[in-house]
Order: sequence, then structure tokens, then C-alpha cells
Amino acid sequence: MNTNFKKYILFWLSQSVSQLGSQMTAFALVLWAYEQNGSAMEVSLLSFFNYVPYILASAAAGSLVDRCRKKTVMLAADSLAAACSLAVLLTAAAGVLRIPHIYAVNAAIGFFNAFQQPAASVAMGKLVPQDQIVQASGLNSFSANLVMVLAPVFSASLFAFGGLPLVLAVDLSSFAAAFLVLLFLIRIPRDEAVKGIRQPLFAGCREGFSYLKRNGRIFTVILTMAVLNFFSRLTYENILPPMILARSGNDPAALGIVNAVMGIGGIAGGLLAASGRFSGDGRKMIYRSALLSFLLGDLLMGAGRSVPVWAFAGLMASLPVPFINAGQNMILYRDVPEELQGRIFAVRNAIQFSTIPAGILLGGFLADYVFEPLMRGPGAAAQLLGGLVGNGPGSGMAVMFLGTGIFGSLFSLLFSRMADESRK
Repeated sequence: MNTNFKKYILFWLSQSVSQLGSQMTAFALVLWAYEQNGSAMEVSLLSFFNYVPYILASAAAGSLVDRCRKKTVMLAADSLAAACSLAVLLTAAAGVLRIPHIYAVNAAIGFFNAFQQPAASVAMGKLVPQDQIVQASGLNSFSANLVMVLAPVFSASLFAFGGLPLVLAVDLSSFAAAFLVLLFLIRIPRDEAVKGIRQPLFAGCREGFSYLKRNGRIFTVILTMAVLNFFSRLTYENILPPMILARSGNDPAALGIVNAVMGIGGIAGGLLAASGRFSGDGRKMIYRSALLSFLLGDLLMGAGRSVPVWAFAGLMASLPVPFINAGQNMILYRDVPEELQGRIFAVRNAIQFSTIPAGILLGGFLADYVFEPLMRGPGAAAQLLGGLVGNGPGSGMAVMFLGTGIFGSLFSLLFSRMADESRK
């Protein structure tokens, strides 16, 4: 195994531990916020306030990431995010924590992550040989999905035992461990600060967009990923929990099973991608994987009326996702010059994630005010669609899954064929 790849394994493990701690805190904050007022909208706004600063800051993060040592950027961003968790811990312990405080903290963490994530992405490219990018992407997907499975379990257990302060204390401990590993044990090759004339705040963003305009294939991949993110937030990562609860008679065990199987699917997909047995055209990998996810995931999730069908749909939706990420990384690390990668990753993040807040808000609006009322009515549309998804609570959200399944599949198929044509 390449020496730098061994270093990346250590880097990956430490970052995974830190991510587990931060996701435990995110889940505990959802539990705490819902306990206060029982408002689903307030819970949704936790994600909204995290994403919007992340997107806005990403537009300015690229130049800083490219000009500074990646290790320094990661250490600083992680430290500031940990300071936010410490502030929540202190205010919670003092009994003065309120919902607006959580919104402000989530916004600050989103801002700091806009610098940390592109720096970590560039560091991965420096540590991992080009022919092992797919394996490294698979490891990232594996850990992300393992965290998705473990974080709610650990967080809920600690929350029940010691409340929000205990979860935050574990989060801060995981940060400290990852910080020390990165500071003392990880050396990133060719990680020097670039000296020279200071650039305007958004110069890196302009340079990133200019590069993408000259490289239409990369730009197209990023734009299509933004559309895929929009579809994902409309349904899976937004209305899946209320749909499963509504259609299962408010059974939390049903939701737990579906979420667990989705996490297992992501873990399995990450391990398959990390095996190194899959390579080829990155665009084909993206669009064919997305096609499989929409076709067997969203459509089955909408048409399903039992936990086994929902669980299988969740498995088929999550299994291909690591290959979508791996395909994109193949393209970016292969085609983008190393000295531009920070700017390109920052612009990529700004574009790809810009659709997420819109998907979150639009998905909730469509579920509450359009499709659920539609399926409760006596009209012909409700009768026709009811034959596909059934009737009763949650059927309107099931129709939304059918919609994302159909349009997502057609979108992915179109761009998959375009990738095939461009190779001829």
C-alpha cells in the first residue's frame, strides 16, 4: 500500500470519529428542539440555517483554501466549529439555551464547514494516488453511512442518559482526538502556503467559474449534481420520516428499520467502491448509479405499502450513492490542476448545495399544502393516483416519491446517453 495512502487511512479514521461526534450533536439538537415546541418546521430550519451560510461562504472560500496550507485551514475551521459546540454546552448547562441560539450556532458551523470541506477534499487528492481515488471515495461513503446509522443510536442513548450536555461533551472529545491526530501525525505532501498579492474576496469564485466555463464537461457534471441534490431533498432527506410514520400508523420502529437499511445500503456501496473493482468513465458511473437509485429507490418507496418494501427501496436508493460520489471525484481529481482544486471544490460546493435549501422548503410545502390535500379529496386525480400508492395519511407524500422517481430516472437516463454519445 502506498505510504501516503496509509496516511490517508489515519486521516480518514480521525475525521470519521470527528464526524460521528458532530452528527451525534446534530441529532441531539433535533431531539432537544422538538422537545421544546413539537414543531416540525423548527426542526427543518435547523438544516436550513446550516446550509445557507455554507453555500454563501463557499463562494469566497476557494481562494483562501488554495493560498493557505490545507492542514492549517482544517485545524482552524474545526476549532471554530468546536467552539460553537462548547458555547451550546455552556448555555445548555446554564439553562439559558433557546431555539434561536441553535439557529445561530448551526449557521456558524455551516460557515466554517465551507472552508473545512474543500481543504479536506484537496488534502485527499494530495495524499491519495490518482489510481486509488475511487477507493478513497468509497471509504468516505462507507464512513458517512456508518455514521448515519450509528449517530442516532449513540446520540439517543446518551441524550436519554445525560441530556444534551453529555452528547456535546462526547462531541468535543471526538474533536480533540481528531485535532491531535491531524496536528501531530498527518503530513500533507506539498502543503505550502502560497505567497503573493492578496486577491479580492470573491476572486477565487470568479476564477473557479471561469475555469468551469472553459471546461464544459466538468461544469455539466456539477450542474447535474445540483439537480440530483434537489430531487433528493424534495423527498428522501426531507419527507421520508413523516411519510413512513403516516403510512405505518405512526410506528417509530418502521422508520427505524427503513433508516437502518438505508444506512446499510450506503455502507455496502462504500465498501464496493473502496474495493477498487470498479472504474471506467466517471460520468457513466454517476448517471447510471443515479438512474438505479431513482428507478428502484424512489419509485418503490412511493408505491410500497409495507416495511419490507420500503426497506428494500431504501437499500436500492442508498447502495448506488457512493458510486455517484466516486464518479465525480474521478473527474475532478483527474482533470482539475492541483493548484486550482481548492477554488473548484469551493465553487462546486456552492453550486451543488445551492439547491438543497430550496428542496427542503419546497418539499415540505408541497407535502403539506398540495399533495396531501389532493389525495384527501374526492377528485379523479386522487382516485387515479390512489390506485398506485393507496389512500390515507401519507399517500400525498408517496405521490411525491413517484414524481422524483420518474423525473429523476428520465434526467439520469438523458445524461447517461449523452455521456455515451460523447465517447463515440
